Amino acid sequence: MPTLSLSSAVPKSATAHDVVVASDEMKKLGPDLARAASLQGFEGKVGQTMIVPGPASEPIRVLVGVGVRSKMGTNEVRRAAAAFVRSVGKHKAVATTLAEKPGRRMSSSEAIRAVVEGIGLASYKFTDFKGTPPKATLRKVSVVASGAGSRAAFNEGVAIVDAVSLARDLVNEPGGSLTPAVFADKARAALRGTGVKLSVWDEKRIEKERLGGLMSVNQGSTHPPRFLVMEYKPQGRAAGKVALVGKGITFDSGGLSIKTGSGMMTMKVDMTGGAVVLAVMTLLPILGVKAAVTAYVPLTDNMINGDASRPGDVFTARNGKTVEVLNTDAEGRLVMADALSIASEKKPDAIIDIATLTGSVSAALGNSFAGIMGTDDGVLKRLEAASEKTHEQVWRLPLPREYRKQLDSTVADLKNIGNGPYGGALVAGLFLKEFTAGQPWGHIDLGLSAMSDKEDGIITKGGTAFGVRLLANMLENWA
Repeated sequence: MPTLSLSSAVPKSATAHDVVVASDEMKKLGPDLARAASLQGFEGKVGQTMIVPGPASEPIRVLVGVGVRSKMGTNEVRRAAAAFVRSVGKHKAVATTLAEKPGRRMSSSEAIRAVVEGIGLASYKFTDFKGTPPKATLRKVSVVASGAGSRAAFNEGVAIVDAVSLARDLVNEPGGSLTPAVFADKARAALRGTGVKLSVWDEKRIEKERLGGLMSVNQGSTHPPRFLVMEYKPQGRAAGKVALVGKGITFDSGGLSIKTGSGMMTMKVDMTGGAVVLAVMTLLPILGVKAAVTAYVPLTDNMINGDASRPGDVFTARNGKTVEVLNTDAEGRLVMADALSIASEKKPDAIIDIATLTGSVSAALGNSFAGIMGTDDGVLKRLEAASEKTHEQVWRLPLPREYRKQLDSTVADLKNIGNGPYGGALVAGLFLKEFTAGQPWGHIDLGLSAMSDKEDGIITKGGTAFGVRLLANMLENWA
């Protein structure tokens, strides 16, 4: 990833810089350049780029489209910045002026953060397991901006890029090396010096705390489980108490209800919720979040051995409810149940959980949207408002009371799956609701939005870390 710096003007060292072009301002390019753009199909659409040849002694100019000027918001700026950095990969030092004229739909600070996010996240690469990591030519990107608050906004943008990159690194690491204990060690390193308190529960503490769901899923593993508790307290009086819960299944084979070979290939991403929550907690002090936030991450893999949980087994969850496990591949909701129970005992103003909980949510929404459900309209509206700012897209789904009877078990209080192949995301949400003790609660089901097999805007191949910017924005504006 190139080094990002803040500059009041395009540095002389830059061998390429952008020329920001709105689709409704093409005439401002002048007749010759407008004609050249027309011949190459450049129309100023969001994320379009066109390199303009010039004298060898001058920096290369890159036309960068931002769409209609009056409609330009932070998402358009992010996409334009991402497109620009991908177009100048053969240069060592470049500059972007995308933050200089933010337009009416965003502040200068928002524009700067969006540019930094676009440049940084589009440049992300995971090369830890490459024998010879490819060397990037681009070393430095200067973000041109000035005025009060520019430095603070720039630093916040860099911190957001670092947090998302942390989550992506965790998601992209193989499940064989990212065991629960290793995840806990990485959490310690990430939170060191932040002021966020971290407690790591080992298997003895987990058993003492009666986390029956986590122990049930871990029963088939050779790697002991972990449970993370992270506590952030703001300076001064807290403007509310929020609990975050992130699913931390470091690898999901499906257990005895084993997945297909192709269905198992990407299951290292099943701890995305936990990675996202950890990354968000690193950001809270930097963004000056006014709410007190406590986060819970249950960690285990879901594997098979001679004493793995069997379909039909029953366990007792933290809140005392018994659960009949009819499908061991519906394991995420089991570990989340314990974490939600603990969160609800503290009676926060809101509980928000995030998980790669079901595939069925993506059957409904595709791979660009996450589904949100919950018991509190205010919590869901906060998530939707944050989504508008970060463009991590969410869609509200119902929790139909008539579907609740699908969870009735003949031998226990609940069973962990519904009666058929349809509405699985909703039934899973209803299962989680049973462990929230009536507290205001919102649920984010990531589905396939947790990963990507192509580059698109700020998204790169592999883990997306969907939710880091969403939850950080929501908490930053909690007060």
